[in-house]
Amino acid sequence: MAALTREETEALIQEVLEVYPEKAKKDRAKHLAVNDPSVEKSSKCITSNRKSLPGVMTIRGCAYAGSKGVVWGPIKDMIHISHGPVGCGQYSRAGRRNYYIGTTGVNTFVTMNFTSDFQEKDIVFGGDKKLAKLITEVEQLFPLHKGISVQSECPIGLIGDDIEAVSKKAAKEIEKPVVPVRCEGFRGVSQSLGHHIANDAVRDWVLGNRDGDESFETTPYDVAVIGDYNIGGDAWASRTLLEEMGLRVVAQWSGDGTLSEIELTPKVKLNLIHCYRSMNYIARHMEEKYSIPWIEYNFFGPTKIAESLRKIAAHFDDKIKEGAEKVIARYTAEYEAVIAKYKPRLQGKKVMLYIGGLRPRHVIGAYEDLGMEVVGTGYEFAHNDDYDRTIKEMGNATLLYDDVTGYEFEEFVKKIQPDLIGSGIKEKYIFQKMGVPFRQMHSWDYSGPYHGYDGFAIFARDMDMTINNPCWKQISAPWKKAATEATAQRVAAGA
Repeated sequence: MAALTREETEALIQEVLEVYPEKAKKDRAKHLAVNDPSVEKSSKCITSNRKSLPGVMTIRGCAYAGSKGVVWGPIKDMIHISHGPVGCGQYSRAGRRNYYIGTTGVNTFVTMNFTSDFQEKDIVFGGDKKLAKLITEVEQLFPLHKGISVQSECPIGLIGDDIEAVSKKAAKEIEKPVVPVRCEGFRGVSQSLGHHIANDAVRDWVLGNRDGDESFETTPYDVAVIGDYNIGGDAWASRTLLEEMGLRVVAQWSGDGTLSEIELTPKVKLNLIHCYRSMNYIARHMEEKYSIPWIEYNFFGPTKIAESLRKIAAHFDDKIKEGAEKVIARYTAEYEAVIAKYKPRLQGKKVMLYIGGLRPRHVIGAYEDLGMEVVGTGYEFAHNDDYDRTIKEMGNATLLYDDVTGYEFEEFVKKIQPDLIGSGIKEKYIFQKMGVPFRQMHSWDYSGPYHGYDGFAIFARDMDMTINNPCWKQISAPWKKAATEATAQRVAAGA
């Protein structure tokens, strides 16, 4: 199907909104927009970071998910206690494929579930004593851990457990950091506030632990990779390129990260932010307190990789600038071969995205490198500064949707008829049953890494494998069924 014009896209939005009552229609209209790359501030065209409407199917998570599931959970040598009922901890472990090096249960604990397992009596009488006992048992059973975080679930904020007091006392007893994180799920409108709360906890309880410590030998080329969660090995792929260009990665968080690396971050010369939405808060803090500059980078696809390597190198001397050019030249033949192989199979294919964090804009360049076009994109929990960055990446008159509802997304797909959808696990089986090729783009659908030049080869293979899979010939999308039925009726009428 040809791309929609501005008028057609605007008409599509109005058509989809018609199903809502007047008040809901007015609210949801603010979250749906036709992209205009000439707009400087997205606040003039789309609203974000607002409470979801009751009664619609939102894909968002909670503040606990943002803190424990994203920021704190991947720190591998710490034990992260889910303080509350067992469910939140169980469903936030091992789901994001945050790869790490270590021996699980000995010196790394990412995929384990530590919970205070609240019962009814704990809600009535409080869980402070239970939490204190849990920390003592953790120290006895797992003595090689480097610290503990206490991730509070909804009941903790409701009954008023004093996790700060318990943590301070426990830290003195075990002589290791114990960090209380007030990330109860009901806080804020999405997991985004959980990122912010987690960053504030890092700032207040961890980041300054080595201030004044001069024992760590620094170099002019020290950097930190922040906001890379090593999904499928992404951070390793990114780190390879940075080190090949001559930089020293002192800290990597939080995927495959350690408590020590976080404490050393204030000693670097530049912070490199991959997921702006989840980690910009701590980067701004370090810029204010330690005068460490920060920049965003994008390692999806060769075009954006080259742009990012040069942007990073511009902060250093000629040695690093030359190193960046050597890295780009070294991988040119590799990525050109990938494009030559897959672009003829993917050229002109249209993609719709709906994801969280950075992906709705960062992966656009990788699709374009393969000759594909992103015709719709949106975020689960973005702020307007995310859309400020997105409108420049998207084509004119393409569709933007914020906190899109299940109904809206399905109707947009039926009308736009993309060749591929990249979204989350909650949407995956709906669209597959509709006969639409789908990639789960939160954790790379059990594949990866997608970062870096090596990751681009995997990305291209996965997109080709998905779109050109022969299984889709056995399933018809709704618009294909309608066209077939219409043709059959015309034939019957002619007969």
